[in-house]
Amino acid sequence: MAGTQNHYDGVFQRHVSARRREVGVRDVTEWAEPLAAGSTILDLGCGDGVPISEALMNAGFEVFGVDSSPKMIAAFRANLPGATAECAAIQDSAFFGRSFDAVVAWGVMFFLSTADQETVIAKVARALNPGGRFLFTAPIPMVTWEDTFAGVTFPCVSLGAENYTRLMREHGLTLVDEHSDPWENDYYIATKAEATPPRTDPR
Repeated sequence: MAGTQNHYDGVFQRHVSARRREVGVRDVTEWAEPLAAGSTILDLGCGDGVPISEALMNAGFEVFGVDSSPKMIAAFRANLPGATAECAAIQDSAFFGRSFDAVVAWGVMFFLSTADQETVIAKVARALNPGGRFLFTAPIPMVTWEDTFAGVTFPCVSLGAENYTRLMREHGLTLVDEHSDPWENDYYIATKAEATPPRTDPR
């Protein structure tokens, strides 16, 4: 992930200029609607916080953001002083040592290696509270490609819908929705089972 960090630091201003503010906002805010006010949400690959973390904070949630780029995290803290931020590779985030009501990974999973994506899914599943929600974006087909953003090329890999569904199921997450937005981003939404209430003695 160090290479990705260096790339994002190098294209920071172009990233800020190129990011369309409306992309992803409707889908993410609708995904978060079932959550109670004040719920905790972890934003993986949060960038500068705009627009995803910003929209979630405006909706009344407590947001935690992690990104591997120091410049992105500095901007995140400036844009959203009420949020908690960490500069780290997302698969190594210390935030996974706590629990969350929801986790979002918009436009970031496919920048990770196959092994790191598997690690992140496992850690997300452990960090989610019972009934917690997980949203991430990645192409539905299993595919590798190079993505050029703001003049910099990044290697990308999607594990594909079948593999993502299997991995989530293996870690106790259930895929409840899969859809695409007008900008051809493919969304996966999963939930963690509610806690099973203790059995009562019928006597």
